Amino acid sequence: MTGGEPVRDMPAWARGIGRVLAHGVWDARVVGAEHVPAEGPVLFAANHTSVVDGPILAGVVPRPVHILVKEEMFRGPIGAVLRASGQIPVDRTGGGRAALTAALGVLQRGGAVGVFPEGNRGRGDAASARAGVAWLAVNGHAPVIPVAMLGTRRTGESVGHIPGLRRRLHVELGAPVHVERRPGMSRRDVTAAAIEEIRDALSALVADASARARFELPTD
Repeated sequence: MTGGEPVRDMPAWARGIGRVLAHGVWDARVVGAEHVPAEGPVLFAANHTSVVDGPILAGVVPRPVHILVKEEMFRGPIGAVLRASGQIPVDRTGGGRAALTAALGVLQRGGAVGVFPEGNRGRGDAASARAGVAWLAVNGHAPVIPVAMLGTRRTGESVGHIPGLRRRLHVELGAPVHVERRPGMSRRDVTAAAIEEIRDALSALVADASARARFELPTD
């Protein structure tokens, strides 16, 4: 897929692979799926610690989702699967504009998009967030579902580490964040406020879910 082409619908087999990975290869427990609207545009904003976060997100959310994935992953057999399943490559050297435009197209046709607002894999505490998720929420008129993903990486494991078979994971979906443009606010002001609101909601969800489920975030 290039920046000028629409994102293809996610096929059933791709969702099936996600479910097998999340619930067969690993043991993902999911909380809060009732927060996800059954139809209409929606953004899933998840924290990010591991290379497997994307496939697990695709396997646990109750709707087909098109996830923004760094362009370097779109190589070889994995790249072929990502393209065929309708995932969206992000060229970070170009600011990701083509990816945002493609994701906006998904939202405008009532679809679901998954993003990792932190941008890079790390501790996963959602202490920072990039502007792309807020831009999509504002321009796509989409509620944002914060997603806490816990257990995919432990302290001492590299960000590229693959969790062992049947490792227990905890995924918690929070209440939707609705970004509203109040009278007199410019689109830029709305986006800036949305970044803070989304980051705060995701950070709070990660901290609360970690305490409730007794999953510690990696410290490195």
